[in-house]
Amino acid sequence: MTPPSEQVLTFQQASARVDAYISQFREGYFPPLLMLARLTEEVGEVARVVAHMNGKTPKPGEDVGDLELELADLLFVMVCMANERGLSLERGFERMMEKVETRDAERWTRKEAGSGTPGGGAERE
Repeated sequence: MTPPSEQVLTFQQASARVDAYISQFREGYFPPLLMLARLTEEVGEVARVVAHMNGKTPKPGEDVGDLELELADLLFVMVCMANERGLSLERGFERMMEKVETRDAERWTRKEAGSGTPGGGAERE
């Protein structure tokens, strides 16, 4: 197992790493509908962990789960889908951010300069 890294990973690097892994197997990437099923399964895993983190009691013998790992599982399947279709997640992400930064520029109440956590997320450990 590769230890966690503090280095920044780009979408392009993630795409290349996933492709190098998948390319060593004869089966290659799963067909698109099977990847969609896997994506749906992973979204369910994320939902389960979030529910457990927010008050739902896990079943006996079931742990709360690891949200970071479940989100990474989701990302892996998304990278597989993009690779199989020859899509650029970097280009797609830039297009999506342009869309929301334009469309939603005045939708929400802006914070005062210097207040709150950057991005509105939880404090990092």
